[in-house]
Amino acid sequence: MARGLESERRQIEADEAKLRQRRERLAEMEKAETGKRLGKSGLNKLSPDQIDSLSAAIKTHGIAGVLKRLT
Repeated sequence: MARGLESERRQIEADEAKLRQRRERLAEMEKAETGKRLGKSGLNKLSPDQIDSLSAAIKTHGIAGVLKRLT
């Protein structure tokens, strides 16, 4: 019976490792998609100073606050 339990434990650990890898790949795909969308949005045309100002505004007011001010 101990062999069955150890075998099951190893299988669960292997499944968890596969799931962790899938989550990492998904996160990478989401980052790539976000980069594509930002590139299409025109934000890549901002100067470094403008990017710093926008980042500071987001940190200060949050994304919802900045979006509200933009609309």
